[in-house]
Amino acid sequence: MIKRILLSPWTALLTLAIVVGLRVTDGSFIESVRLRYFDTLITSQPARTADIHTVNIDEATLDRYGQYPFSRDIYAEIIQELYRRNAGLVVFNVLMPETDRFKKDAKLAELMTQVPVVLPNVGDARTKNIPRVPGSAVIGGDPTGLVVTYPGIIANTPVLESAAAGVGIINTFPEIDGVVRRAPLIIAADGKLYPSLAMETLRVAAGDSTFQVRINANGVEKMRIPKFGPVATDSLGRVWIDWSVTSQAHSAVDLPTDFKGSIIIVGVSARGLVNPVATARGEVWPQDLQAALLGTMITRTNIERPDWADAGEIAVLVLLGVLLLILSGWTYVGLISTVICIGGCIYGSSYLYDNHRWLVDITGIVTGLILVMLHAYGAKFVSEFLQKQQIKRQFGTYLSPAQVERLQRNPELLTLGGESRELSIMFTDVRGFTAISEHYGKDVQGLTRIMNRYMTAMTAKIIENEGTLDKYIGDAQMAFWNAPLDDANHAKNAVRTGLQMMGSLDAFNQEVTAEGVPAFGMGLGINTDTVVVGNMGSSQRFDYTCLGDGVNLAARLEGQSKPYGVKIVLGAKTAEQVKDEYFVLELDKIAVKGKRVGVVIYTVLELHPGAHGDYEMGRLEHDAMLQCYRDQKFDDAARMCDTLTGEFDGQMDGYYTAWQDRCREMKLSKLPPDWDGTFTATSK
Repeated sequence: MIKRILLSPWTALLTLAIVVGLRVTDGSFIESVRLRYFDTLITSQPARTADIHTVNIDEATLDRYGQYPFSRDIYAEIIQELYRRNAGLVVFNVLMPETDRFKKDAKLAELMTQVPVVLPNVGDARTKNIPRVPGSAVIGGDPTGLVVTYPGIIANTPVLESAAAGVGIINTFPEIDGVVRRAPLIIAADGKLYPSLAMETLRVAAGDSTFQVRINANGVEKMRIPKFGPVATDSLGRVWIDWSVTSQAHSAVDLPTDFKGSIIIVGVSARGLVNPVATARGEVWPQDLQAALLGTMITRTNIERPDWADAGEIAVLVLLGVLLLILSGWTYVGLISTVICIGGCIYGSSYLYDNHRWLVDITGIVTGLILVMLHAYGAKFVSEFLQKQQIKRQFGTYLSPAQVERLQRNPELLTLGGESRELSIMFTDVRGFTAISEHYGKDVQGLTRIMNRYMTAMTAKIIENEGTLDKYIGDAQMAFWNAPLDDANHAKNAVRTGLQMMGSLDAFNQEVTAEGVPAFGMGLGINTDTVVVGNMGSSQRFDYTCLGDGVNLAARLEGQSKPYGVKIVLGAKTAEQVKDEYFVLELDKIAVKGKRVGVVIYTVLELHPGAHGDYEMGRLEHDAMLQCYRDQKFDDAARMCDTLTGEFDGQMDGYYTAWQDRCREMKLSKLPPDWDGTFTATSK
């Protein structure tokens, strides 16, 4: 059993479950891989140049101006030079929270009253200086806890803070692997919202006095700068940085002649003075990050991770995993489908980013599908090898050669072990075996030979109709249909086999009676039900067989063929499935021995050419007789049996004789008024 389970390709569902579980828990490694894939999507786009320049305070600048930090009149000189070269707006990305040691703050502040300059602030665990209260319109409740929140803000010295055209936060928001991919456009501190440096730059450039934010229970709902328009963010107020938007970099001592009204971001890049920031594009200077963020907003690039992405990716993984496991039943179909699915996922993810800027992760899907299919095909290969060695040995004795060949070609058609399946089960038994046994007396070998001839003739019809011979039980046989191979018409094939066996029995009897051997009789029961079928037994010896209440009922139905005077007794489900092709008649509602609940039983008749119409008329009379019986009109039912005798070419005459005895017996019984017609059998 354990071996069968381990070798089943469907054990790959365990691998699928593990992969899905890992994806659902979304550990740091999985998140890191996903983020690296997003880096690939974002950086794979063609470069676009925004109207933004960065000016670096680099080693060459230190060579000219000396020790850093410079006196703030030097900062003023740099800013003034940028405006002389036609800068549109200068963003001076240098935090100045302490008073200038050279006492030149006033010089810089005076310049900033003449030309617009945007300065940075930093969210921190404490507050230093008095941060400039932004011009904002906040709709909704307290944003604290709903957006990126800091206890305090480190601001510039008051004289510079008040002189600046705008002040924005420069905090980055690294992902789990320490790489900056998203940046908050607003943060909360002390119950107020503060814009990022890029957001504030855009506000100043647009000439707006405020930025507007709508807060709901989930965080940021909408954000806009009135003259610029809405800015798309996630609920935390963050945006993904589009690294395909590039800026032009210059040294502070080597500037172009004309900036043509561009936005200029000044920052430090001299080695040892500032640390570069890890990003999807590699290490960049802080001013380059701010330029990329600002460029993302100016170009209105809305990169987003859709709210449905996680659930959608997991659903696709599960659906494709199960689909490919189903398709792996056809080896090449499964392999081709795997390639198509993986290729389709890669293309789909790229398409969604290229056309919608949606970040959809396919790393978990692709990795999961590969692992699942490796598991499935590995198990399939080992299982098929072992099954091909076993099939002929195990099934060659009770399946037709054609069926054995089919199993060898397609071992996956065989399910070893127990499984629930609807089968049509047949039991047969010899009638008159006592007379036959008495005929042979002490000639046991002769009795054995005649029984072998009988079993050979009957078994041939089972094999010809693709049935599975389960076993011989003395002079009885057990067979079933729809296992191990699927048979959509199993009930019809079982009934066809039963009728053919009766025909073979007639031919057999002609042979043996000519030899002086008493004729064989046979009773036959067929029942269709869902039972457990598979290899059952012990580790030393097992058989392919079926178990269940439906099997027991089939055996009981065979036993009722004699008292009901018919050759074949069918269960209700069998009769329902074959009635469009065979002529079936209801016999009774009976609780077989050992059962309390009654079941309706039927028989099947051989139709003689041209007799079908007469049989239908006879069915109406037969059904009317059964209704009289169930209405406890036993005398009327018995009289109707006299009328019916001879109908159906006499095939039911034995039944009607037995039924008249039944009516006389039931007439003497004390039945309740609400009796439903169920007869309780006292014998098998």
